[in-house]
Amino acid sequence: MNYIGCSGWFYPHWHGSFYPSELKQSRWFKYYSEKFNTVELNSTFYHFPKESTARNWHRSSPKGFVYTLKVNRIITHLKRFVGTKRLINDFYRIGERLEEKMGCFLFQLPPSLHFTEKKLHEILSQLDPEKRNVLEFRHQSWFNDDVYRELKKNGIIFCSVSAPKLPDDLIKTGKDIYIRFHGRDRWYSHNYSDEELESWAERILKSRAVNVWCYFNNDFNAYAPKNAMKLREFLST
Repeated sequence: MNYIGCSGWFYPHWHGSFYPSELKQSRWFKYYSEKFNTVELNSTFYHFPKESTARNWHRSSPKGFVYTLKVNRIITHLKRFVGTKRLINDFYRIGERLEEKMGCFLFQLPPSLHFTEKKLHEILSQLDPEKRNVLEFRHQSWFNDDVYRELKKNGIIFCSVSAPKLPDDLIKTGKDIYIRFHGRDRWYSHNYSDEELESWAERILKSRAVNVWCYFNNDFNAYAPKNAMKLREFLST
């Protein structure tokens, strides 16, 4: 199954480009969810959501729609996984309120966090292997075979990225693959060409992944929804 969407949907600068000019703001999510089958929620990174909020997300989305939740920064950036098992479990509990619409739990690590075996094991020991966990590393030191091997052994998805100064590799550590498109040359403002997207589509298809999770984070000028639709088109041909 291909889950292709954007990293967030509430962008005022999309009004008049992706969202029609006459569309009221209160209808934006409905419009988005008619165009895509998934969204990666960034708001959960900044604010620990309530369980009632997650239930509302479930009610407000159509059948077959799936959410990925970006794990709160208290866990990944402030505490940096030091003694965070209880907080992680609390976050899992919120995701469970999405029921069949819960996709992945995305843990984005800060670029200042470098690889060590101790830190890797500290992270993995706190994750529930029954959940669909994704780790996104922002420092190059994590892009190594030891990390890939440990993630594969523990059933964790390595987040492949398209971003400046990070390896442009498609890395598969399980049956699913997960890719975040931040912008190849410029963070959040790179407009992917058809050639770039077709190349990614070829690699994705060759991976023979059971589920494909792709999210575009290049929100500038509404490039994200446009590029997401084009990648989806290449994957379906």
